[in-house]
Amino acid sequence: MRIFINLLLSILLLTMSVYVRAGGENTNPFGARSAGMGNASVMLSDIWSVNSNQAGLAGLKGMTCGFHYENRFFVPELSLRAGAFALPTKSGTFALSFSNFGYSNYYESKAGLAYAKNLWDFLSVGIQFDYLNTYFSEYYGNKGTVAVEMGIRYVYKDNMYIGAHVFNPTRSKIAAYNDERVPTIMKLGVGYNFSRKVLVVAEVEKDLIYKPAFKAGIEYNFMENFFLRTGVISNPGNISFGIGYEYKGLKADIAFITHQTLGLSPHVSLLWTFNTEDKKESLL
Repeated sequence: MRIFINLLLSILLLTMSVYVRAGGENTNPFGARSAGMGNASVMLSDIWSVNSNQAGLAGLKGMTCGFHYENRFFVPELSLRAGAFALPTKSGTFALSFSNFGYSNYYESKAGLAYAKNLWDFLSVGIQFDYLNTYFSEYYGNKGTVAVEMGIRYVYKDNMYIGAHVFNPTRSKIAAYNDERVPTIMKLGVGYNFSRKVLVVAEVEKDLIYKPAFKAGIEYNFMENFFLRTGVISNPGNISFGIGYEYKGLKADIAFITHQTLGLSPHVSLLWTFNTEDKKESLL
C-alpha cells in the first residue's frame, strides 16, 4: 500500500511540473499577501521580498521575522514551509531565509542569504545567494547547487512602485544527466496606490523555456486593520483571493489560489516587525 501511495504522489508531482511554469517550487513567491493578489509581488516591500525581489528588503523599518505555509490542493505531501529573518542596519538590510517543499520521499529545499540597500530615497537594490537541494528517493538521489538572484526597486512620486528581478541568471546546473538546470526567471512589475486604501499591482514573469505569465491583483483596506485581496494569474488561468489583518507590528494573512484542474491551494502567513514607531504612509 505504501508503494502504491508513493507512486500516486510521484505521478501528481509529474503532473504539477506541467502546470507549474517555474519548474521549482521554491522559486515561486512566498507570503499569503501576494498570493491573494495573484502572486504579483516583485514591486512589494516586506519580509517575503527574500523570494520575490530582494531590493524590497531595503524598505523594512525594523527587525522582522516571518513564517509561511502553503498546502497545494489540500495534499499534505505537497506542502511548502518557509521562514525568513531580516535585520536592517546603517549599512543595509541583511536577511536569512529557508524553505522546504514536499515530503520524505521527495522534497526541494532552498536556503538564502540576502543583502539590500537604498542607493537613494527612490532606488534600492538587492542580491541573494542560494543553496538549492532536490531529493527524490532512490530514483534520483540528492542533488544540490548554488544560485544567485538580484533585483531593483524604484519609487516614483511616492505612490508608484516599479520592481525588476532575475533569478539564476548564470543558469546553474543541478544535475549532469540530461543537462538539468535550475530555471532562469525574470520578472517586471508595477504597483500603484490610488489612495491609502487601494493598491493595484501588475506583473509579467518569464521563464526562459516557458511562455510569459501575467499577474494582476488589488488590495483594499476596507476596515481599520483589515484588508481584502483578489487577483488573477495567466498561463494557466488561476484566480486568487484572500484577507489580511494588521495590528502594530503583527501581520496575519490567509489566501487561496484556485487551479482550474487541481483545485484550491491555501496559503497562511504570519510576520512580526519589532519596530512600530513609523506609521505606514501607503499600502506598499
